[in-house]
Amino acid sequence: MLLAVDIGNTHIVFGVHQEAQWQNHWRIQTDPLKKADEYEVIFRSLFMAGKICRTEVNSIILSSVVPSLVRPFGEMLQALFEKAEVTVVSPEIYPLLPLKILNPFEIGADLVANAVAAYQKFGKLTTIVDFGTALTFTTIGKNAEIKGVAIAPGLQTAVAALAGKTAQLPYVHLAAPPSVLGVNTIQAIQSGIIYGFSGLVDSIIERTEKELGEKITVVATGGLSSVIAPLSKTIQHVDIMLTLDGLVHIGAYVTQSKAIG
Repeated sequence: MLLAVDIGNTHIVFGVHQEAQWQNHWRIQTDPLKKADEYEVIFRSLFMAGKICRTEVNSIILSSVVPSLVRPFGEMLQALFEKAEVTVVSPEIYPLLPLKILNPFEIGADLVANAVAAYQKFGKLTTIVDFGTALTFTTIGKNAEIKGVAIAPGLQTAVAALAGKTAQLPYVHLAAPPSVLGVNTIQAIQSGIIYGFSGLVDSIIERTEKELGEKITVVATGGLSSVIAPLSKTIQHVDIMLTLDGLVHIGAYVTQSKAIG
């Protein structure tokens, strides 16, 4: 059984994978101030509630965009799952992957995982739109390489900035309002964020296709992908599990390499 863990700036998503399917998966809030033993308690509790035996986990793949959590998390996971070997997604293992990784020391590990999963599912000329703390666009070129990335503030990040920097605008739940013409403050913010970001997505995709001179497959992932996708002209697929699926593939490539070497 493989445990895949993706540490993001807002959430930590993880799940256990066996026999080509997810046995269970969870999402918890990221807190850089939490100690490793506090996260250990959470993991123990969730595994117990899910009736999953920790001794069955024999492999762990970890990606993180929070550098301060990589070492303590890796040590915590190694102690909690004694029989498992922890592999951290980093530039050292990128040569083992089926994609060429440009600027390996700059690109986020989550974007690499997204790209690997999308490449396995949709092939070349694919753009992954990840609705996380940041809104990212990762494009796979026709030569099986990560061609480039575009980054914008995430939807929740934009809402938090509005609420934090203005005296009269509240933090609102993000859902599509009944009209682009908001009749109250909440609907006005929802309109600007939801419809505005759907236009942003389509603009980036259209510019990407124009620059490449090719039509591309567009897959969305992340918490708010299902909110924006119905309003976008360019998003063709929504895959909430894309990042964790990518970690499973990366884990398989690492294992295969060790078996050969």
